[in-house]
Amino acid sequence: MPATLFPYPGVLPAFTSTGGALFFADGHFSSVELQAMERDGLVRWLYTDSYVRWDIEPDPVCRALAAAHALPARLRGKIMLGRFTAAWIYGCAPAPRKLQLLVDHRSRTTALPPFSAAVLHEVQLGSEDGMDIAGIAVTTPLRTAADLARHGPEEEAVQALLAISANPVLRCPLAEIRCAVEDGPRQPGKSAALRRVDLAIEQARRDHVAAAEPPDQTRRREPVVR
Repeated sequence: MPATLFPYPGVLPAFTSTGGALFFADGHFSSVELQAMERDGLVRWLYTDSYVRWDIEPDPVCRALAAAHALPARLRGKIMLGRFTAAWIYGCAPAPRKLQLLVDHRSRTTALPPFSAAVLHEVQLGSEDGMDIAGIAVTTPLRTAADLARHGPEEEAVQALLAISANPVLRCPLAEIRCAVEDGPRQPGKSAALRRVDLAIEQARRDHVAAAEPPDQTRRREPVVR
């Protein structure tokens, strides 16, 4: 995988006078205790049974660790988090209802347990398609964006594409996303994928034009009192 974009969880304070930074139910506290702590303003809910301390702003490291914790331990080293799950980890989409897991189609299939809170997709994964975030395999911003364009749904995909391209840390402009989709293998849905990227490009253009317009300088003229 490429070099890590985000630091390892060592950047999170493991213990301070106010406790740890990231909490999981049935760790030091039960789910009921963490919910009570949330009501008291001591922690904030992050994902499923994961919480962050009140003064910690969730970042990709926190979200990747929370997503991994929601999976059985035996799966964590065998899958890659992708699609809208990866977009959420990057802070570019809402938290997913189900985690979207990717596994290379050439690998041995990994079965999910019954009633799993995840969906598994067998796809083609190259060596440059993933990256390491806090020890968790996540699709790169570019692969994430290309997957969202291909697999939709359209409105949510366009919004996520705009968010990914607007984040300077991710270094993933819309023009590069379009090239990745266009140069990708021919497969069903490619035309729809390009249309979604073009919709995002047009929306970004309109937003840029609107932001560049000067504010209305006209002022209502006060009536002259004689």
